[in-house]
Amino acid sequence: MPEFIPFTHTDIASLVSLRTGETKLGQCVHLANHEHTLETILATAKAHGASFAIFGVGEDIGPRANLGRGGATDAFTTSMRQWLNLQSNRFLSGAECLVLGQVNAADLQQQTASNTTDNTNVTLDELRDAVEQLDERVIRIVSAILKAGLEPILIGGGHNNAYGLLMATYGHYQRQVAAVNLDPHSDFRLLEGRHSGNGFSYAADRGALGCYHVLGLHELKNSEANLSQLSEFGGTWHSLQQIWVRREISLSQALLEIAAKLNDTGLPVGLELDVDAIAKMPSSASTAAGVPLLDAAHYVSYIARHCPCAYLHLAEAAPSCHEAGIEAGFRDVGQSLSELIYAYVQARMQFLAQ
Repeated sequence: MPEFIPFTHTDIASLVSLRTGETKLGQCVHLANHEHTLETILATAKAHGASFAIFGVGEDIGPRANLGRGGATDAFTTSMRQWLNLQSNRFLSGAECLVLGQVNAADLQQQTASNTTDNTNVTLDELRDAVEQLDERVIRIVSAILKAGLEPILIGGGHNNAYGLLMATYGHYQRQVAAVNLDPHSDFRLLEGRHSGNGFSYAADRGALGCYHVLGLHELKNSEANLSQLSEFGGTWHSLQQIWVRREISLSQALLEIAAKLNDTGLPVGLELDVDAIAKMPSSASTAAGVPLLDAAHYVSYIARHCPCAYLHLAEAAPSCHEAGIEAGFRDVGQSLSELIYAYVQARMQFLAQ
């Protein structure tokens, strides 16, 4: 079974609504050719002006391996339905982006699905073994993207995929990675088998993570053991309560401090965002007490504009978990992720133009 499912003209035709007098991003982005190898697709897009490779991973194995809810399988297609129908104009043409496709996780999803017909349930060990297999696929695809000179934008799946991104970036640059993560959870839990809650602690253990800061960490959604482990590593945070509740520091000042810290390391930067952080966002651990979407977009834009980012990761979106139903989930997730993608691409273009 192939590890990569290309996004082609057939997909564009099914998602993009054409309108006379308008040009949509979907009419301008670079696409994969299913007859070509991954390396050829990437090299061709790079040669024709692409700087970013947008791809997805349709899996919820990582969150389930973390004893969480499933549903994080549809974020890529959902976001592309919205993103590709945005206008191509003076602010963004679309030709800067390759819409690559998805990591193929269908076999792992099937292997780890509970079988309700005979009352057999997948075990935690099986789920965590499947996450390890998925890690290797993510590493290989991200490594190919970086080798081609493109910046990966990974959409969907659990936050377990941060591990693959960090390991691939570490391998490509032959340097550790400095990561910043907008997330109520540190995802720095014990090395107890791979899942969505320990991508950063595993990356640290394997030598890939050199610096780690969490923005919006919820003070009561992280155990003392996890906070201690994060502190022992040298990880730091600004809590949700510090910025948005007690107003002890402004978001602007926090971002200024974070960017300075990341840049002082001299390391490539991994830009991470768990949509669990955003208020009312359909996700595996959605929250009412979260960050406004526009603040999340500002975070992405600021770090991408002021730091040498290697990639963007938008994790954990789960349209099926929307309280008003899956159609509302498709709409809210699609629009929200589209705003975050645009915030990153526009800011990176400004950074690279400096």
